[in-house]
Amino acid sequence: MSKPVARVLALLELLQSGGVRTVAELADRLGVDERTVRRYVDHLVDVDVPVESVRGRYGGYRLAPGYRMPPLMLSDDEALAVLLGLVAGRRAGLTAAVGTASGTATAKIRRVLPERLRGRLDAVLGTLAFSAPADEPPAPDSAVLLAIADAVRHHRPVSIRYTAADGRRSDRVLHPYGLVAHSGRWYATGVDAGIGEDRTFRLDRISGARTLPGSFEPPDGIDPVERVLTGLATAPHRHEVTLLVQGTAEQIHARLPASVAVVEGRADGWSRVDLRVERLDWLPAALAALDLPFAVERPAELRDLVVALADRLTTSARRASGRHPL
Repeated sequence: MSKPVARVLALLELLQSGGVRTVAELADRLGVDERTVRRYVDHLVDVDVPVESVRGRYGGYRLAPGYRMPPLMLSDDEALAVLLGLVAGRRAGLTAAVGTASGTATAKIRRVLPERLRGRLDAVLGTLAFSAPADEPPAPDSAVLLAIADAVRHHRPVSIRYTAADGRRSDRVLHPYGLVAHSGRWYATGVDAGIGEDRTFRLDRISGARTLPGSFEPPDGIDPVERVLTGLATAPHRHEVTLLVQGTAEQIHARLPASVAVVEGRADGWSRVDLRVERLDWLPAALAALDLPFAVERPAELRDLVVALADRLTTSARRASGRHPL
């Protein structure tokens, strides 16, 4: 590709990034004089690219509003960033909400890339390894995601049809103030207008969402992520656990994340930690990994499990290296 043609395409790429670009800025970015910039603009106009001239102190050139170039024009770095983003997003469950769209988007991007670049990117994707993912969570309906996102942004109530974990179905009116993606799942948090209380709903359990007339005012200083994590940590489970740990919330959440543990600091340097869990067997090792003084208030069964782990560790530590069982 000759340098003039490459610079014309580079000019188009700069204009596609949006806004008004001054002639001086374009000349500096392209490494040419201002007269040459104007000649390049004429070349674009000649091939029906709607470049507008903006007069005034802050004038320059811009693309006509709403105009999009049919071909995809990405640099090597941009193409790699887009494809890796699609792959990583799909692995994390963040693109699951749009079903197969991330896969078809990846295929479309690959089709319009030059052979040289496509081969290099295939080499990256073909050799890239991810740790084994957990079971892929069910994907929410994209129409539900978009409807609730719009309701969050414009403070509009939304009617949802929800299926609870026990299979019960209900129609709710939600005043949503946040959407949160956590561990591959999507959650909507807000006020359930029927009961006037905060609730968190999994989007994959919502079978329909419809924006209603009117508006609402979300609470001041609300943190949707904190609300969702607290909701997950306080959801009903088989065991209710209460601990006292000598440490800060930040130290405790390094091993017991906010989606599992609710931490309340005290003036004496200790923190009260409340957990609701289905199983207790993993907790002793997590508490040992904290490397902080702790006391188990409840349940007594957890104390027995901690003692049993301590006994096993002591036995292993005292075992001579030449006397271990085969």
